[in-house]
Amino acid sequence: MTEPVAEPCKTVDGAITRVFALLGKRWTGPIVAALMEHPVHFADLHRAIPGISERMLSDRLTELGAARLVVREVDEGPPLRVSYRLTEAGGALEPALKELAAWAEKHLPEADRHTASSAL
Repeated sequence: MTEPVAEPCKTVDGAITRVFALLGKRWTGPIVAALMEHPVHFADLHRAIPGISERMLSDRLTELGAARLVVREVDEGPPLRVSYRLTEAGGALEPALKELAAWAEKHLPEADRHTASSAL
C-alpha cells in the first residue's frame, strides 16, 4: 500500500462541485441519457426509467430546465401532450455520459450496478 502524502489534500474544483451538485442527484443521469437521442413525451420518459415516480421525474425535469439543459414543449393537441428535449448544452453531455457508461462496463460488476443504480 502507498504511504499517504504529508501534503494537504487539494481543494475540489468549483466546476466539479457544480456539475455533481446537479448531475449527481438521483435519477438525473438516466433522464439525460433517455433524452439523448430525441425529444420524448413525459409518459414515455416515465416508462423508460423504471422505478422513478412521476413526481420525481417532474422535479428533476424542472431542475434540468432551470439549469438550461432541458426544454419543455407543449403540444396543445388534442390531446394535450408535453415533451422534453435536451438543449445544446444538454446534448453536449453525450461524450461524458458515453465515457461514464464505458467506465461502468469495465469497472462496475453487474451486482454493483444494481446497488449503484438504487443509490442514484
